[in-house]
Amino acid sequence: MRASRLLSLLLLLQTRGRMTAPEIARELEVSVRTVYRDVEALSAAGVPVYADRGPAGGYRLLDGYRTRLNGLTAEEASSLFLAGLPGPAAELGLAEVAANAELKLLAALPPEPRSHASRMRERFLLDVPGWYRSADDVPHLGEASEAVWDQRPLRMTYRRWGSQVVERVVHPYGLVLKGGSWYMVAAPPGGSPRTYRVARILTVETLPGRFARPEGFDLGTFWRAYAEEFRERMYTAEAVIKLAPGMGDLLAYTMGQDVVGAALAAAGEPDPEGWTTLTVPVESITHARWLLLRMGAGVEVLEPPELRALMREAVEELAKLYG
Repeated sequence: MRASRLLSLLLLLQTRGRMTAPEIARELEVSVRTVYRDVEALSAAGVPVYADRGPAGGYRLLDGYRTRLNGLTAEEASSLFLAGLPGPAAELGLAEVAANAELKLLAALPPEPRSHASRMRERFLLDVPGWYRSADDVPHLGEASEAVWDQRPLRMTYRRWGSQVVERVVHPYGLVLKGGSWYMVAAPPGGSPRTYRVARILTVETLPGRFARPEGFDLGTFWRAYAEEFRERMYTAEAVIKLAPGMGDLLAYTMGQDVVGAALAAAGEPDPEGWTTLTVPVESITHARWLLLRMGAGVEVLEPPELRALMREAVEELAKLYG
């Protein structure tokens, strides 16, 4: 384990140049004290690692030093062919480039890693969009990706939720593929970054000049924080329900595994008939009505009274319809 970490530290310094101990610790997911010990171990092994003092200091390798310990193992090479990139690469206009890179990588690998990688490509496939939905139509993804790469401002017309169309000038920082949908992380000049669904971009124009990316901005960190905030904003109400025996999997499929799993973990013991009372977060009362009607008689709504009344009205309408 430590040998692998020392190699990772060495390759980090080789590819990124000067890095501070806290930066290395975050990358390797270890403590700063562990970084100090690992740097000492590299130095003792003859690796020319130097520490620069001062506010702009950090650890770096001697100029011109390169390690040859960067060959891929069979497992590492195989993982590269599990990236699921052909579809997204085509959407970005890079299908031919990605295919050529894959062929070159296969040709450059020694026999054993090449065999592992070929089997991985033949036997595993990642299909990003979920069932019962297709990937977004993204006619302006190419322009967005070029602007992200070249740090060029964009002027776009954008259809917001509710069909309102607005015009925006933004600095695009990155693109994220989530569940088959592309999102652009961008900020107005001088403003804070936010997300735009690329399929909702109606027109786009690349503007002259280049913008400077904010120092320290990390796309992965921003997206994780945004996703967590979105999840919290999405659930605005709660419903108390009784769940029939054996209906937990269907409820999880209907309302989401994370939501139902947490609710079941916090619930008490089932009653003598096996029904479980639990509290689940919902987006809204009307949305909860639509979801819980899919459960049929496997769920009884206890609270809030407005939701129970909506469920009763729906059942009465169904009774009239079917006699």
